[in-house]
Amino acid sequence: MPEKGNEHQILLANAELKRQVALLEKTLLEKDSALATLQDSEKRYRRLFESAKDGILILDADSGKVVDVNPFLIRLLGYSYEEICGKYIWEVGKFKDIAASREAFRVLQDNEYIRYEDLPLKACDGKPISVEFVSNVYLVDGGKVIQCNIRDITARKRVEKALAESEAKTRSILDNIAIGVALINPEMELLELNRQMREWFPAIDLGQRSICYHAFNEPPLDAVCDDCPTQKTLRDGLVHEGTTKKHQTHRGGVRNYRIVSSPILSSSGEVEAVIELVEDITEKLSLESQFRQSQKMEAVGLLAGGVAHDYNNMLSVILGQTELAMNKVDPDQPLHANLEEIFKAAQRSTDITRQLLAFARKQTIMPVVFDLNQNVESMITMLRRLMGEDIDLAWLPEKGLCPVMMDPVQVNQILANLCVNARDAIDDVGKVTIETEYAYFDEAYCAQHAGFLVGDYVLLAVSDDGYGMDKETLGQIFEPFFTSKELGHGTGLGLSTVYGIVKQNNGFINVYSEPGKGTTFRIYLPRYADQAVVSPRGKKAQIPRGHGETVLVVEDEPAILTVEKMMLEELGYRVLVAGAPGEAVALFEEHACEIHLVITDVVMPDMNGRDLAKRLLSLYPGVKILFMSGYTADVIAHRGVLDEGVNFIQKPFSMKDLAVKVQEALLDR
Repeated sequence: MPEKGNEHQILLANAELKRQVALLEKTLLEKDSALATLQDSEKRYRRLFESAKDGILILDADSGKVVDVNPFLIRLLGYSYEEICGKYIWEVGKFKDIAASREAFRVLQDNEYIRYEDLPLKACDGKPISVEFVSNVYLVDGGKVIQCNIRDITARKRVEKALAESEAKTRSILDNIAIGVALINPEMELLELNRQMREWFPAIDLGQRSICYHAFNEPPLDAVCDDCPTQKTLRDGLVHEGTTKKHQTHRGGVRNYRIVSSPILSSSGEVEAVIELVEDITEKLSLESQFRQSQKMEAVGLLAGGVAHDYNNMLSVILGQTELAMNKVDPDQPLHANLEEIFKAAQRSTDITRQLLAFARKQTIMPVVFDLNQNVESMITMLRRLMGEDIDLAWLPEKGLCPVMMDPVQVNQILANLCVNARDAIDDVGKVTIETEYAYFDEAYCAQHAGFLVGDYVLLAVSDDGYGMDKETLGQIFEPFFTSKELGHGTGLGLSTVYGIVKQNNGFINVYSEPGKGTTFRIYLPRYADQAVVSPRGKKAQIPRGHGETVLVVEDEPAILTVEKMMLEELGYRVLVAGAPGEAVALFEEHACEIHLVITDVVMPDMNGRDLAKRLLSLYPGVKILFMSGYTADVIAHRGVLDEGVNFIQKPFSMKDLAVKVQEALLDR
């Protein structure tokens, strides 16, 4: 039997052996567990690696060879696993932008982290791909590897590009529209301005208070004005329109603007910002004013045209009978003086009718091309008598001025009216200046001045140093029957007549005046270069008389027919009369070879004068025709009488007027 001492040693050794075995078993169990954990981790990593929605490329940091590549990147690039794995990164052509060579690869080796936000790649089929490239350097089993994460951002870039293009298109639209656009936050600060706003209001910029503070108030306001549409929109979230605002532009001149404010609402319905639309309505207001003026003139023109025919017919009788009576009365007798007064009164009545028709642009005119300077020169002596000795009349023509085309009588009307107004505007002694110049308006000027057209013009200006006019008066001077003169000293038709004549001849008129500083009227008439100039005919000293020629007069008003017959017989003509077109045709067929001239009214029942003339000319082509009418120009033109070369006389007319027109018609070739 073993000794007790040895037995004890054996027991101790067995216990230690058991402990070591238990310890070994525990260690083996822990190793198995760690291995299982590692294997599980590797499985999870592989699962993540292979299912990742980003491309993953693993490189050997020392050699630059591709160690591994996940399926997403293979699908993205269109290569097989074998075509990528084991290759050097610079051999994979799609990555040459980041590793074109071994030397270029050192950038990835030397930097633990690199990021390329937009790297252009191409798939195997050549399709362009945009990627975000990120590389990280890791230590694995004592060696370095480079993990490259490659995210496909092609769709995002496409959206960003579409958004940028949409924004650019929107910006282009906003910058090219003819209205101003501003975006304003609830603090009334400017967030956005389009090009038009910057051009109109160059002094304002982003971050400043809205244009209501600066552009429309001088000095700028510290608080919002009471009628600010933007402030109203911020309060109630509705669309508001502001009243007309005036702004002194940096180029000079005052412009008028209309503001409309619209809200931009959040998902909760709160006003996040306001869009201000600013429209320049200067031209619109001017056109509206011109339209109202045109309506007034048209209304009075209709009235004038409606009464002109009958009124002129009666004046024709009064003038004709009075002139015939004067020829039969000795000039020394008191009756002759009375007849002269009647004749003068009838002539003044004729002038009033013509003034009404002139400002309504319905005056019968006979335009010719003539030298404006010569025409004005011929009136200077008469105008000096009209102005009186206390007023100095200066005549300043520009030499070599191109001609104009209009009725010379209308120039006389313009000068007479303007000079009379200038005379009345001077209290005691003063000066009136008439001048002519060449003028040209380009597109820039016309853009700033409503109603003006690009082209060459001749300027006729009349200035005085009288008491001038305020803005309120200036705004009314062309209105029919408006006058600032005392009762009985003005009809209110003078400037309306001037305005009508200028517009009838496609011209423009500007007025400059200030109280105490006088007035200048500047009239622009279209130039007619390279045109033959016709000198105005001087009045003959004696009334031309006939030599027994036969004249057929066709007139549906018996009183006028009688006086015309008497006047023509007094002038030495043989006269046949017809009260209707049918009667005229019958007389003409009977005396066709005897009749030298037919004088016919334009507007008659059954057949107008133009149609009657065609009928008579078909019967005897050699007969001369002279038309007459008391109607306005638009009625006559509608019947084709005012064509170039047609003989025409406007009622009422004197015996001398008739004598001259008859002679012109008979001599017409």
